[in-house]
Amino acid sequence: VQLVESGGDLVQAGGSLRLSCATSGFPFDAYTIGWFRQAPGKEREGIACVGNSDGDKYYADSVKGRFIIASDIAKNTTYLQMSGLQPEDTAVYYCAAGRDRATLDFFDSYGVDHWGEGNRVTVSS
Repeated sequence: VQLVESGGDLVQAGGSLRLSCATSGFPFDAYTIGWFRQAPGKEREGIACVGNSDGDKYYADSVKGRFIIASDIAKNTTYLQMSGLQPEDTAVYYCAAGRDRATLDFFDSYGVDHWGEGNRVTVSS
């Protein structure tokens, strides 16, 4: 099983980035894929998830309206389009795969089966 994040970078406030999570080794179309982030000195936070079997999506209030999550089933890849980035979005971003539905419960991470290694996003002011 592999989840490989990419797309992290240094960007100025107000800018945009697209993160990718390329996966292999599990039935991607049956799983929920989520994005979590962990800022320095803070706890890990679930921010977005998508149910690949039903298309449901859920966003944390901190990113709602600015971030969009989407999966390309043919490529076994999930994306996180981030716009309106602010310094408080600076964090290491992780993708995760689990069999829970794409709801707030997914962010508890108890149902996460697989994690990526993380990808750093830095937003300068």
